[in-house]
Amino acid sequence: MTAPVAIVTGGAKGIGRSIAIELASKGFDLAIVDRLEEGEAQDTLGGVKALGRQAVFIHHDLADVGNAANVVAKAIAALGRIDCHVNNAGVQSPVRGDILDLELSHFDVVLDINLRGTFFLTQEVARWMAANEDQATYRSIHFVTSTNAVIPAPTRSAYCLSKTGLAMAAQVYALRMAPHGVHVFEIRPGTVRTDMTKDVVAERDAKIASGAVPIARWGEPEDIGKVVATLASGAMPFMTGTALFVDGGGHIRPN
Repeated sequence: MTAPVAIVTGGAKGIGRSIAIELASKGFDLAIVDRLEEGEAQDTLGGVKALGRQAVFIHHDLADVGNAANVVAKAIAALGRIDCHVNNAGVQSPVRGDILDLELSHFDVVLDINLRGTFFLTQEVARWMAANEDQATYRSIHFVTSTNAVIPAPTRSAYCLSKTGLAMAAQVYALRMAPHGVHVFEIRPGTVRTDMTKDVVAERDAKIASGAVPIARWGEPEDIGKVVATLASGAMPFMTGTALFVDGGGHIRPN
């Protein structure tokens, strides 16, 4: 039987790497898409191959919307199909500060990658899935957003807006793709230990110590990877359009 295939954006490091490894452990072959160079994805590629699965690297910057169709074509050429697509790649606001001082260029760089680029790469994947139905295979699309999709952070307004937009993208894609047997999920991580959060360690440690996170610890990339892999495996077949908080309960009493 042909192995299922997953695309993971931002798969070279952090949460994306853990998602790829967890998917490989479920039997998926992987296409790792990242704007980093292939050399920086070797830990991910090696980890997937160590589990006996195939792994290919596709260099792509999500801001380059015109290259989205080429990404899908390369994945198909290398691995033959797409059963799972994980929108994990994203960037933080270049500058944290007052929303009244937000610069257009900073707004654009975040929205171009996190929302615009993600939406249109997903569109290309969804087109392929709609045109290549295989009822024997469980298929899914995942949007890794953030608790900031619904919890505002005025010092990171562009980031919050991008994640809120992705939350709605998950909803509209869920409705559009359900007739094709494609399940769509949104995953909302909270405080996760990655390169993106290395500059706010003291701030987040203080939040956890204050009781803001009921499961009083940092999230780890593996926490997100396990959720995505479970959903992608088809273990929850009567779900689509669902948003799952993976934040230790932090959304219950945000502060």
